[in-house]
Amino acid sequence: MSRKDKLIQDIQNLLNSYEGVHKTSINPNLLEFMDEDTLVSIIDSLLRQKEFSKESDIEWLEKFKKYD
Repeated sequence: MSRKDKLIQDIQNLLNSYEGVHKTSINPNLLEFMDEDTLVSIIDSLLRQKEFSKESDIEWLEKFKKYD
């Protein structure tokens, strides 16, 4: 498997890591025209989105935390 194929697979895996979201299948031909730097940028963006949503969830849950 080429590095580019691995990056495309990583993007698909990240998209499928969200709970409650239907599985996504990406046709590699759609991303094939992109260079590796662009694919890495997409992965970075997905990871930042995931981290932001996690932080938002934690902030929301903290509102319900009981302090003794």
